[in-house]
Amino acid sequence: MTLKEALCELGVQDDTLSEEEKNQLDRNGFCLLPKILNTVQVKQMIDMLQYLFDKEQIGQPGYPIVCFDMQNKSDVFDICITHPRLLAGISHVLKDNFRLYGIHSWPKPPGHGNSPLHIDYGGAPTGYYIVCNSIWMLTDFNQENGCTRIVPGSHRWGISPQEKMKDPKASFPTEILLTGSAGDIVIFNSHVWHGSTLNQSSTPRWSLNSYWRLREGPLEKKSRVRGSLSIEARARLRPPALCLFQ
Repeated sequence: MTLKEALCELGVQDDTLSEEEKNQLDRNGFCLLPKILNTVQVKQMIDMLQYLFDKEQIGQPGYPIVCFDMQNKSDVFDICITHPRLLAGISHVLKDNFRLYGIHSWPKPPGHGNSPLHIDYGGAPTGYYIVCNSIWMLTDFNQENGCTRIVPGSHRWGISPQEKMKDPKASFPTEILLTGSAGDIVIFNSHVWHGSTLNQSSTPRWSLNSYWRLREGPLEKKSRVRGSLSIEARARLRPPALCLFQ
């Protein structure tokens, strides 16, 4: 099965994203897609994340914990692989030549976050995109709880924040905050400048990412372990979804 055939079977059509949504990805480097998850799906994902973090004990107490490759740990995350609106956005950025780099989570507990502006891959020629990401909001993203900040259009500059700014943790004049509601997702070109902000609330800011890259390219040798599938996941997923890991 080719990737194009797999995308078609998973419901991706030319009009799965509107022309305005595609333009936002081209112009700004990101696009908000509202209400992709319902309240039941959001709760199932948060419950599973809490279980996984408690089980795996990754990180230091009270520090933002990371959980990698959740496609191998529960079927509640399968929608983060196969939702047609997600795939249409990733396909638009990476031009029908991509595979999954894994489903991961970095929830931000109170008092943490505030990462520097960065890009996920440096050194690529301007207009040649290697990685694309999606943020799945499992709680509301707002100014208080450490939502992601992003610099619209910076994916077209061909320069990293570290090359441009004295302090990438500082605010950039044109940055905006990616606010939204639990169940929304944001697809963003990972060459756009982005980073988290400080969670000043009293509760964790839950989210996860499904992260994508070119099938053939500079990350190939490094990423075969990350984004791999367990035997159990291979048995669970349908052939079109399996094609997204090739």
